[in-house]
Order: sequence, then structure tokens, then C-alpha cells
Amino acid sequence: MGAGSGAKRERKKRTYHCSCCDEGQPFCWTCPCGFQICNTCMEENLWGLTCSGVNWQCPDCGSLRPFQE
Repeated sequence: MGAGSGAKRERKKRTYHCSCCDEGQPFCWTCPCGFQICNTCMEENLWGLTCSGVNWQCPDCGSLRPFQE
């Protein structure tokens, strides 16, 4: 194990901006292409973004993204 100060490392606070509702959010599902979607918009548009419930497809670039933070 690595030697360290034992202090917990704090994560950098991320800012999110939903590409659908155009509002700042505390969390968004993100794609490397820059597309971000909040939980509310994801639930409203789930029918068009996933077939399996395991992955969602980015509407901007078509990339498959897993449902995990």
C-alpha cells in the first residue's frame, strides 16, 4: 500500500448543464462528446435513448454509454 497522509482526497466539484432542458444541474449523465442530460430529462426520454436499460445512446454522436456514475 502507498504511504500517504491518510487524509481523504476531495473530488473536484463538477458543474453540469443539461443539453435538453438547458438548466444547470447537480448531476447529469455525460458523453465524452459534450452531451449532458439530467435525470428528469433522461426519464422523460428513456424510450428513445435505450432498449436494454443497461446502456444509453448519445443522441449527438451515437456512442453507447453505460448507466453508471
